[in-house]
Amino acid sequence: MHEYATLRAFVTVARLGSVSRAAEQLHLTQPAISLKLKQLQLNLGLTLFERRSQGLALTSDGHALLPSAEKALASAYAFEQTANTLHSTPRGKLKIGTIVDPEFIRLGAFLRRLMTQAPQLETELHHGMSGSTLRRVEQGDLDVGFYLAPPGLGTNHEALAWRELTHFHYYVVAPMGWDAQLADTRWEALARLPWIVTPEDSAHHRLLHHALASSDATPNRVAKVDQEACMLDLVRAGVGLSLARDALAMTERQESGLVVANDIRLPCALSLIWRKDRAEEPTIDAALRTLGEVWPSL
Repeated sequence: MHEYATLRAFVTVARLGSVSRAAEQLHLTQPAISLKLKQLQLNLGLTLFERRSQGLALTSDGHALLPSAEKALASAYAFEQTANTLHSTPRGKLKIGTIVDPEFIRLGAFLRRLMTQAPQLETELHHGMSGSTLRRVEQGDLDVGFYLAPPGLGTNHEALAWRELTHFHYYVVAPMGWDAQLADTRWEALARLPWIVTPEDSAHHRLLHHALASSDATPNRVAKVDQEACMLDLVRAGVGLSLARDALAMTERQESGLVVANDIRLPCALSLIWRKDRAEEPTIDAALRTLGEVWPSL
């Protein structure tokens, strides 16, 4: 900063004991350094240097002022660094579409790392299903969103980009004691059993529809729910079959005795989606960079 140039000249000459060497280090001319020192001494009404055969040496007044000058320069440097950081730190609001449960999408770790790297950024969470999240990202209502789809298929929307974070499977789960009903795991046979289905916006619906397409079967729908916890509760209650993420299916089998069709696995991928034409926006760029630290590349 310009107002600290004179102090910088004073400290540099004091350290080096030479105007010429100070001028070289500060990329200034010797007359410019000498003028700054003269103006400083006139303004203070003090003599700060005395000439000796080896160059310039500090007077007692110069020695007394040097620590304060060094502290002032250090504060000015810290001030400049903070200002530069603020210029490069993303600001504004990042609207994030969330799905399923926070633990599965590592939401806490993601937000904690994002707030550390971009403290000026405000986040706003909107929970929903994959399909509604996709539409809102595409329309610009959300900046980024989590999304579920079969691996490699992404969103099939030209305007959107995506990054796959992890792969997993969905299993067919049935109430306790339904081992006989799951003896025939052909989809046309499974479709005749009572099913707890989900809205079209959900990944469950898309995965089940895709699985049944080859047999041209339609599930025997007995209930429709829009929350995973409610769906599993109905399965426990003996209402019917449904799909469940692999970790949830194994936990429910162990803790609740649900029956799992082990020979049926529907592959799925958790992704983050965003509009391609907005990828360079500072808030979205910050989210994508942080995401790579929370979810290492597949």
